[in-house]
Amino acid sequence: MTLANRITLLRMLAIPVMVIVMVLPSLAESSGIFTLSIGEFVFALLFVGASATDFLDGYIARKRQQITTFGKFLDPLADKILVVTALLFLMTANPTRVHIVAVLLIIIREFVVTGIRLVAVGEGEVIAASKLGKAKTALTMLALTIMLFDDFGMPELIGTILFWAAVGLTVWSGVEYFLKNKALILKSM
Repeated sequence: MTLANRITLLRMLAIPVMVIVMVLPSLAESSGIFTLSIGEFVFALLFVGASATDFLDGYIARKRQQITTFGKFLDPLADKILVVTALLFLMTANPTRVHIVAVLLIIIREFVVTGIRLVAVGEGEVIAASKLGKAKTALTMLALTIMLFDDFGMPELIGTILFWAAVGLTVWSGVEYFLKNKALILKSM
């Protein structure tokens, strides 16, 4: 197994740890950092660490020319699960800020893109992430990081604007993905 794939697996393993940290009652007391509990602070740190591995594994795979089919499969899956975990946490913590409609748009886009990729695989093609999709992931992870860290003491509006910009980019990249692969999708009808 390549180093890049090991790093991606590490990101996947961080996700259940994040969930466990959030449900442990012993971590509900204040961390003394912003208004975060110990559990929220550890969750945010784990999210940042796991997000960083997304950029690291891709860099290593390209630099060492170790791009694998397994990595092409697992890397975007790990990203999706990581982002959805953070979104669901933030939505339950503050449903007026991270609205269910935004969460659903992001989840629906991910299902559509995954479906397109599955159709492509059935046709013997592998669709790599687009630049717009990568920008969407980076902006989403930035916005979620800011919100998870209680906006770093900045006005809440900054994180909220970045979050909704990420939602807009999510929808835009999903539409782009569909249009670029429309022939492939229609061919399989």
